[in-house]
Amino acid sequence: MAEQRGQRPGGTGGRGGRATGGRDDRRQSSGGARGAAPRGQAAGRSRDDERRGRGGAGAAAGAPTGRGRSGERDQQRSGGRPPRDRDAAKREPRVDQAVYDGPPLPDEVTGRELDRAIAAQLKGLPEKLAARIARHLVAAGQLIDDDPETAYRHALAARARAPRLAVVREAAGEAAYAAGHYSEALAELRAAKRMNGATAYLPIMADCHRALGQPEQAIKLAKSPSVVGFTAEAKAEMTIVEAGARRDMGQFDAALRTLELAPLTSKSRAAWVVRLRYAYADTLEAAGREADALTWFHRTQAIDSEELTDAAERAAALEQKLGD
Repeated sequence: MAEQRGQRPGGTGGRGGRATGGRDDRRQSSGGARGAAPRGQAAGRSRDDERRGRGGAGAAAGAPTGRGRSGERDQQRSGGRPPRDRDAAKREPRVDQAVYDGPPLPDEVTGRELDRAIAAQLKGLPEKLAARIARHLVAAGQLIDDDPETAYRHALAARARAPRLAVVREAAGEAAYAAGHYSEALAELRAAKRMNGATAYLPIMADCHRALGQPEQAIKLAKSPSVVGFTAEAKAEMTIVEAGARRDMGQFDAALRTLELAPLTSKSRAAWVVRLRYAYADTLEAAGREADALTWFHRTQAIDSEELTDAAERAAALEQKLGD
């Protein structure tokens, strides 16, 4: 089976054409939780958000108040009201009403299902607004596996209401990725990263570059210094994406070397080890080393008790081919 681009990190083919670990596993590896939106890495509110939410605290924080002479004249013309930021509308385009409304929200989704860490990031918003956003985020998290397009629309509805919250942009990015909207996913995750400085998005961002036909950019992200500090699981995801990018460029030997530097022989039976071994077996077969591929499909099958991959079927097919 040919290696697939544009899958969630960790996927070089698996059961039913899905990535080898399933979306839940990878969403959790980058901070998400089933039934809830992905977790952000920080409060995610910009200083502008905080100043507006505190009703005048911006002045104490050194924010411009518009009370110079020109500001006073503007206030006089507007009946004493603060001058409008005329550039704000230009910076933030109007949102289509259908996008803002989003899909219908299930009655059973209250928003209280949201992870506490995520809910805490909505506390600076008006109560009703926060509740609506929470419901859209919960709905997106619940649908992302079975109906990613509707999940994406829920995430867009949340983003339309709070575009300056990193956790909302992260949710939109992951839902866009699941729905196959790779340009949008990349833009949303870049925005989230600018807001909170998190690097957990890098494997997904790199895979978006692959799906968009930009393997060089994927490799560039894989070489980011921050990858050194990743958990073993996150490193494995990035390794698989980097190897896939090498394959996209026809560099099969380089792809194999990339995977061989990973802990393929780890005694762990964790999903990320399963995915690493599967990626290695798949790349060996693509490189024409079918006997070696068969060995590694068997090694994958040996630890894949949850049948996350189709390693057993791939091994059987190779056995029949090599036996003929």
